[in-house]
Amino acid sequence: MKGEDFVGYLPERVQWSPDSRYIYFSWNPDHELVRSMYKVETATGKISKMTDDEQKSRVYIDTYNDDHTLMVYSKDGDLFLYNTKTGSVKQITNTLESESGPEFSGDQKQVIYSVGKNLFSWSITDGTTRQLSNFKSGSEKKDSKASSQEEWLKNDQLALFEVLNERKEESELSKEQLENLKPERPLEIYVGDKDVFDQKVSPDMAYITYRLRKEAKHKNTEVTHFVTESGYTTQSPARSKVGIEEDTYEMGIYDIKNDTTYTLDTKEIEGIYNKPAFLEDYADGDFDPKYETPREVIFHGPFFSKNGNAFVDIRSQDNKDRWIMLLDLASGKLTLVDHQHDDAWIGGPGISSWNFFPGNLGWLADNETIWFQSEETGYSHLYTYNIKTKKKKALTKGDFEIREAKLSNDKKYFYLQSNKVSPHVNHFYKMPVTGGKMTQITSSEGQNDVTISPDEKQLAVLYSYSNKPTELYLMKNSEGAVMKQLTNSTTEAFDAYSWKDPEIIRFEAEDGAKVPARIYKPEKPNGAAVIFVHGAGYLQNVHKWWSSYYREFMFHNYLTDMGYTVLDIDYRGSDGYGRDWRTGIYRWMGGKDLSDQVDGAAYLVKEQGIDKDRIGIYGGSYGGFITLMAMFTAPDTFQSGAALRSVTDWAHYNHGYTANILNTPVQDSIAYAKSSPIYFAEGLKGKLVMLHGMVDDNVQFQDVVRLSQRLIELGKKDWDLAVFPMERHGFVEASSWADEYRRIYELFEETLKKEE
Repeated sequence: MKGEDFVGYLPERVQWSPDSRYIYFSWNPDHELVRSMYKVETATGKISKMTDDEQKSRVYIDTYNDDHTLMVYSKDGDLFLYNTKTGSVKQITNTLESESGPEFSGDQKQVIYSVGKNLFSWSITDGTTRQLSNFKSGSEKKDSKASSQEEWLKNDQLALFEVLNERKEESELSKEQLENLKPERPLEIYVGDKDVFDQKVSPDMAYITYRLRKEAKHKNTEVTHFVTESGYTTQSPARSKVGIEEDTYEMGIYDIKNDTTYTLDTKEIEGIYNKPAFLEDYADGDFDPKYETPREVIFHGPFFSKNGNAFVDIRSQDNKDRWIMLLDLASGKLTLVDHQHDDAWIGGPGISSWNFFPGNLGWLADNETIWFQSEETGYSHLYTYNIKTKKKKALTKGDFEIREAKLSNDKKYFYLQSNKVSPHVNHFYKMPVTGGKMTQITSSEGQNDVTISPDEKQLAVLYSYSNKPTELYLMKNSEGAVMKQLTNSTTEAFDAYSWKDPEIIRFEAEDGAKVPARIYKPEKPNGAAVIFVHGAGYLQNVHKWWSSYYREFMFHNYLTDMGYTVLDIDYRGSDGYGRDWRTGIYRWMGGKDLSDQVDGAAYLVKEQGIDKDRIGIYGGSYGGFITLMAMFTAPDTFQSGAALRSVTDWAHYNHGYTANILNTPVQDSIAYAKSSPIYFAEGLKGKLVMLHGMVDDNVQFQDVVRLSQRLIELGKKDWDLAVFPMERHGFVEASSWADEYRRIYELFEETLKKEE
């Protein structure tokens, strides 16, 4: 359980130098206290550790101009301009304030960037800086209105005394002259108690768009630290719980020429008044499917074409709808391009299940075609929409997913990551922007995580296989090219063991679905089995690459050596298998995701000769939750279970994740009651061990404490709780990992091993 100290420190965080000569990456081949940055010269394959001076002078790839002759980037809060032809770097700013988000203007003559709330421009030709916006918090100060009595006295004074009239006129003329002499400044835009962010300027510099956020008040949780330097307990702030009042958002537009502002109106958006379908379950009498007011939304964009066309990505705050809409900056008119609706929740690769990210989208080179991803067919695929012909076109189709999509520099091709060959492998592809053949570039079975060189001639590939940890490879960006391995990271101790390549199988679930799983078969089976439940829910662990659960992978090898058969299931809700699999847990976590484990146990008994009374289950986070549901609601299937860092009551988890799947506790109490283990604790029969970090700020320690109290009150005896005072959700210390997995192994030895 020593983690990287045993396996080796694998390369990660791959980046290219702008001239495509070097690959930078994080590595630690000598097992030092911390990782360092390394670079490899692509021409020779020579690897060297970067010095402090090299890291300070390093150029970061950021935003190129249209012809890729210049690149602007931010570093340590300052801006720099890189010349791709000469390799020279010019520092644009050197201030104590932080400049960020640099981009080239539409005419390519200026660099646009943000400082705090406002946008600025820097002229590439003469170096002048100009402030483009003037956003201010609070409200504009206005002169107090005189009372009728004060107004009467003033008018009477002016009527009586000529000198007062003359002096008033002189003062007003002087003020007018001074105003006329002042340089032109951007309009003061007061945003009240709202935050302004994500300011963008249109290519013609005529409009500035901005987003506004009004923060909602809600209560946050705190995490108590018991082992501290001071010897006293301390508190650290943590997240809120699901069902909070959410922040609200608007998108504003500043018309620079006319010095006016307005915010986008959502009232005419298709479906904006629609209620979620689940609310019908709570209707008292006839169900009204419409709200009286528009649903709250979150705006993304605008996304500008080179000639100034614009579209926005709009997500409903309940994440049931996504609208891609053309935006007329002059009028604020929104015109529908594509409406995606999901009764469960919007999500999938290249789309994002978190409505604060817009997903993969943009413009093609013709400035009239928008590209985006959608799960319209049940799998995430690539689409285009022409704003002139109003025609939508599917560029890819089939029972596979486009995992990532990126345009080539010349915008003639898409570079794609996809599981087209199999749900269990990922490859890199090239495809014309008009669609057609997806040319497969990588060929090695497993995970091919590609970073393209700036000149698009080479690929840096983080490649791994089921039992072969990730290494850095280099290859040409062409079909049939051979990968050259650059790093060797694994230790002698790791290499000395013959790690198993688990077989990928499918078994039939109770509803007829074919459930994917990895099975570890022992040479000498002892008749017992362990089912592992991966975490996160929406994650894939049945695949042919090095797992993020590599400690569990090694533990499964050990269990197999001890005679146990191990089954690792991509249950309903897992990533990699399309929309229906992704949303199969909607409104019932602990439903199909749990029955897939029960059906997996039946498969082990029927097909692998496992004793039905000698099956255990374990997992962490979401896997811990499923373990609890298994022990409480399927106690005759599982003899024992180990639940690590488990959610015990979904009403106490975070909003962003939970509300997608179960809505909110106030709106959908049925879903929470069906899905939370704490309500089923009376069903415990077998032996349960719960393990939890006390400073877990994700699934908080309170979860397991509340369940423990419930088990005490129910008089349950066959359960234990192990706590780890200095560990968060993801354990760090090898001693904690070792203690945790010793307890899990001892549980299975005690409960599953047949007495001699």
